Amino acid sequence: MTDLLLSRRLRHAALAAGLASLLLGGSAYASPQLMSEVDARGAQQLRYANFAQWVSDFRRFAAAQGISEATLASALDGVRYRDRVIELDRYQPEFVRPIWEYLDSAASDTRINTGRERLAEHRQTALEMQQRFGVPAEIIVAIWGIESNYGSNFGDFSTIEALATLAYDGRRHEFARGELLAALRIIDQGDISAERMKGSWAGAMGHTQFIPSSFEAYAVDGDGDGHRDIWGSIPDVMASTANYLAKAGWQAGQPWGVEVVLPASFDYTQTERRSSAEWASQGVRAQKGGELPGFESAAIVVPAGANGPAFLTGPNFRAILRYNNATSYALAVATLADKIAGREGIQQAWPRDEAMLTRDDVKELQQRLNEAGYSVGGADGVMGPNTREGLRAYQRDQGLTPDAFATQSLLERLRQAR
Repeated sequence: MTDLLLSRRLRHAALAAGLASLLLGGSAYASPQLMSEVDARGAQQLRYANFAQWVSDFRRFAAAQGISEATLASALDGVRYRDRVIELDRYQPEFVRPIWEYLDSAASDTRINTGRERLAEHRQTALEMQQRFGVPAEIIVAIWGIESNYGSNFGDFSTIEALATLAYDGRRHEFARGELLAALRIIDQGDISAERMKGSWAGAMGHTQFIPSSFEAYAVDGDGDGHRDIWGSIPDVMASTANYLAKAGWQAGQPWGVEVVLPASFDYTQTERRSSAEWASQGVRAQKGGELPGFESAAIVVPAGANGPAFLTGPNFRAILRYNNATSYALAVATLADKIAGREGIQQAWPRDEAMLTRDDVKELQQRLNEAGYSVGGADGVMGPNTREGLRAYQRDQGLTPDAFATQSLLERLRQAR
């Protein structure tokens, strides 16, 4: 952005601020709404002007890191601050979505059927990547389905504009700054043009939503044209996704896990991994019968507590978590893949009648646990490991099943104890 344009924008911001001052001093009856609008316009103009200066400074930094002037011009000339990106970055939903509602959508009949169609359409490519990387074709297709609904919704934000906005004004600006530099390197290497580099508001790109640093580390040229194109080449999409999982520790020939039935006496405070044989010795058995998978290191996952389904998960489940570190995500990928391949899905019922907590409810839960002597750290409204550990301890002391599943009934119990 030229110094002349920057100067003009700064003057516009000053004029807007001056107009507000004039209105305040010149009329005792200036509308508060008008004043608010003038203040907002002035602040917005100043934000845009400061963004332009930030981009100018970053451009010099990127040039010093070896990014060519041609790439800098194509990517940063005319780059815009995107208000919508900041709105989405700062948005926090009031309600925490129950995992069963998420799975209903993520592994819906429509998505299963479309996944089967896409697998049939690209079967040769998917099987080639399965052979090359050891990752089953249905897992590759399932991630494609979860991440972008098979390419129908991978976002239309300019990755450069999204990351520049986040680097300037986002909650994780240093992270976004590093990703922006990585995006410029990708353009500089000739894999994609700045114009075609599209994705989500958060900077995740293409059919399977790689952030730029992940693209640099894991993207693969699957069609042999010399470029890594996760926006337009399905062979590149599949190869890159499979390579990511392989590098994350995927073990060929092993399942992601298995649905299990836990004994009535099961100790839910166990959070460490054990071998399948050790879990079996505690009475854990496969829901469908037969032997448990032969995992050397496996975890028991109960995402909806003792009254919901339970799973024995192995290294491949952890590899999916490397893609997105949320149990609900990994379970969605696993479930969708099973259904695409014609296997049965989850058999045990979810506790759909349980009333879930809002974000404010979780904050209150955390506050009350702290007050009761179960230190869980700050009340941020997020059910992290510390909150779950504190909740398990409270449940155990109350003679309840210590499954760390937060519900309205548990919160009400804490309220009444006060």
